[in-house]
Amino acid sequence: MNTMTLWHLTGWEFAALAFAALLVGFSKTAVSGANTVSLAIFAAVLPARASTGVLLPILIAGDLLAVLTYRRHAHWPTLWRLFPAVAAGVVAGTVFLMWADDGIVRTSIGAILLLMAGVTVWRRRRADAGDDPDRVTTRAGRAKARSYGVLGGFTTMVANAGGPVMSMYLLSAGFRKLGFLGTSAFFFLIVNTSKLPFSAGLGLIDADSLLLDAALVLFVVPGALLGRWAVNRINQRLFEQLVIAATVVGGVQLLIP
Repeated sequence: MNTMTLWHLTGWEFAALAFAALLVGFSKTAVSGANTVSLAIFAAVLPARASTGVLLPILIAGDLLAVLTYRRHAHWPTLWRLFPAVAAGVVAGTVFLMWADDGIVRTSIGAILLLMAGVTVWRRRRADAGDDPDRVTTRAGRAKARSYGVLGGFTTMVANAGGPVMSMYLLSAGFRKLGFLGTSAFFFLIVNTSKLPFSAGLGLIDADSLLLDAALVLFVVPGALLGRWAVNRINQRLFEQLVIAATVVGGVQLLIP
């Protein structure tokens, strides 16, 4: 794998990665989607493809902390609707990574994130105007779950960027804060864990990446504690605005060369 080892990082590079790991913990327990900033930091410090393999175990650590915090608030019927489509997206993402270079990956994911943010803002404005765009038939609801599931699986496989896509889906489905965080916690713990053999098979995870992870994972814990403290002080409207803003920031960062 084309990556730097722990011993080749400068102090500033390690500090940037440590901050990104702290932000992962915060995003998992407070503002889902904020870890797209972490993705951008990892891709800036490490080679872009290799950075996804280093970041994955950090994300799983954050997922574990989020599940411990919000395990009582998960909505399992939503999860079961999503998983088959997500599995198809993960397989498609694996095939995509076999031939796509870093530039194509970054541009594709950035465009998808901005599209999802735009759709969510449009839905929220229609709802505020008294027109509920999410009042759909059962068939339409299943179609929406499948489309978001495939996109979420694809983006999480190629760039660990599935958080914003699934955030858009859960917001559009009307989830409140705790239900949102509990459902997304279990979703990403299961999905990210299932990605491990795919990432290892692509050479994105090896002994060097795991050694770097061991040094960074400790920074996830204070980030998660900070997020748990902050989430009780954020109202629902601000929560949704922060999720959308984090998605837009992450999408723009991925589009910038």
